[in-house]
Amino acid sequence: MRNNSLRWIRCTAVFALALGAGVMAEPRMPVHFSGVINDFTPIAGGTTAWEVRGPWSLKLDEDTGKANFSAALTMELSVLGQSSANVQAVALAQHTHQITMKEATVTYNPSDCPANAPATPAYVSRIELNGSATVAANGGPFPPPPATPEPSQLQVCIDGGTDVAYSNVTLVFGTPASNHFGSQVIHGVVRRADDAHR
Repeated sequence: MRNNSLRWIRCTAVFALALGAGVMAEPRMPVHFSGVINDFTPIAGGTTAWEVRGPWSLKLDEDTGKANFSAALTMELSVLGQSSANVQAVALAQHTHQITMKEATVTYNPSDCPANAPATPAYVSRIELNGSATVAANGGPFPPPPATPEPSQLQVCIDGGTDVAYSNVTLVFGTPASNHFGSQVIHGVVRRADDAHR
């Protein structure tokens, strides 16, 4: 009887240790993401495009299930397609945008994120943010006066493949920001994806 009790205690202890090790080994979902936006946005009826560049960051709030996103972007007209007379600093209309989206709705494994570009390796959409973003232009209101500044809807998607789970980011603006950035997909890269303990 005593041997059976000891055997039961040992089996229970081994099972508990194995269960604990399995829980500890399960990877944590990253909550801090950062990277760089690097793309062009077309100009309707134009022969050139805006270049859009800059860092972005995203933080998932595990308590609320919401997320905060920010980006600091530079924009300037591309020299491609322009006459040599326009390829000077004053003609390229360089300016900046600070973009902030707070307490955005988060969707995991979404189905409505933009697909990868044709003829490129496929990826899987893993995280989607949707919310109202404020946009500044050269540190001031956007759209600039005489228009009335107002927030714009913004979709942010983080995607990845089998080797790198979080590799791509896409932005899609709604009005009024889409009047400036365009309504097409703006692409970037994920440089870091960290869990809460790093």
